[in-house]
Amino acid sequence: MTSPTATAPKPRVHSTAWYDSMYNNRALVPDFADHFARWQSASQAVRSQVACTLDVAYGDGVNETLDIFPAALPNAPVVVFIHGGYWRSLDKSDHSFVAPALQAMGACVVIVNYALCPSTQGQTVTVPDIALQMTRAVAWTYQHIAAHGGDPQRITLAGHSAGGHLAAMLLATDWKKVNPTLPVHLSRKAISISGLYDLEPIRKAPFIQASLHLTPKQVRQASPAQWASPRQRTLYTLAGAQESAEFLRQNQLIQQRWGSRTVPVCEALPDCNHFSVLTELTRSGSRLNDLMRQLIVL
Repeated sequence: MTSPTATAPKPRVHSTAWYDSMYNNRALVPDFADHFARWQSASQAVRSQVACTLDVAYGDGVNETLDIFPAALPNAPVVVFIHGGYWRSLDKSDHSFVAPALQAMGACVVIVNYALCPSTQGQTVTVPDIALQMTRAVAWTYQHIAAHGGDPQRITLAGHSAGGHLAAMLLATDWKKVNPTLPVHLSRKAISISGLYDLEPIRKAPFIQASLHLTPKQVRQASPAQWASPRQRTLYTLAGAQESAEFLRQNQLIQQRWGSRTVPVCEALPDCNHFSVLTELTRSGSRLNDLMRQLIVL
């Protein structure tokens, strides 16, 4: 039994430079621009070669659009993919390249956009604002994807980096509070690639806090690791083994907080950094590709 006078050890205090060094992935991966260029080129090719419906409005807000890449067969499982970019950069159009690999698994693919911090089209944007946009995108998908050949009863959430964070938030969402007509278990499964689950360290990293302006209240609102584990739902969480110690800690943190029943897969993928790990999703036979296929049919 713990002594009444005992106190928990204080968390280690780090400098702002340390937080920048742990979370600035562009500085950690010198050829990051090459990854972006390949994603953009491959995505442009996909949109020109594959049947798709682009820029469908899921709401009336800023950047509230999505792209749909239908499956070959009707009544297909659905994957909603959310892009990364630290909630402040990149676009759904940069990520069309993931669609063919997911279609090859039999999925109807929905790639969503959202407003970017700190402002888009003159409107101030926060991370909680983006999270609310994502609930509207997934609700729209549930209500309308049948018209595009998708099965609304089989929606899998997926995201990379900031998108992985948003996918985890969506998995734990109380959908009845979003809209009483939605089912409690709108989506029971998600995969988060290099996601973030506790935003307090992000608030301490000057390079990104300058754009996000996170407050302690917003950290509490938007940190899935601080929430109760969602019941009867499954999250796979993965990161690249070459990512920073903090990203690897974040990858493990959500399993520690939510438990291995909810997070049965928590892995660091060899020879992958923060950007190359997403490309692994598109490589047939890779561990990430196999896990995505497994989750779709779960």
